[in-house]
Order: sequence, then C-alpha cells, then structure tokens
Amino acid sequence: MPLLELNRIEVREPVDGFKVKFVHTEKMSIGFFSIKAGSFLPEHAHFHEQVSIIKEGEMELTVGDETFRLKPGQILTIPSNAPHSGRAVSDCEIMDIFCPVREDYK
Repeated sequence: MPLLELNRIEVREPVDGFKVKFVHTEKMSIGFFSIKAGSFLPEHAHFHEQVSIIKEGEMELTVGDETFRLKPGQILTIPSNAPHSGRAVSDCEIMDIFCPVREDYK
C-alpha cells in the first residue's frame, strides 16, 4: 500500500499527552506525533535507532546525560539502546523514524 492519507490513520496515545499516527514499512516505522505542552516521556530505551525531527514547537530531549532543547528544523539522532526521555516545552509536532520496524506499535 504505497499511498496513505495521514488524516485517515488511527490516532494512538501511548503516553499521556503524546498522540501519534504510525506508518510502517518493511524496514522502518514513522511516527507523526502531536504533543501537548508540559507532557513528559519517561526515560526508556529500545533497540531501534531513532531519528527525531522537530516540525513545530519546542521539545527537550535527554539522551544519556545530555539534554537538547530542540526547535523546528532540528534533528536529533538517538542510538540503539540509548536511554532517553523528553518534555514538551510547548505544543509540538514531531516526526520520529525508527529502524527496524516498531512491532510493538503495529
């Protein structure tokens, strides 16, 4: 199914304040997140590599012991198994790319 419409994809809320629509291909998953200001993502780690692209708003992401305050147009790469957490400074729109596929979100 090569053509999808984002407005027709099911919305999930895996963490309070983090709404997401996922697209899965054979080798990766892409999450389109809408995050409410003040929402917090607890520290966690996964074997997937992750690329976070900030489209709107500001987001603080902590990877290991380093914290980044990200703004639109900035991209953060998160290595496999790296502990990370986040906090939405403002309402945010973020695209996360995971490789390999996030089977837990299918």
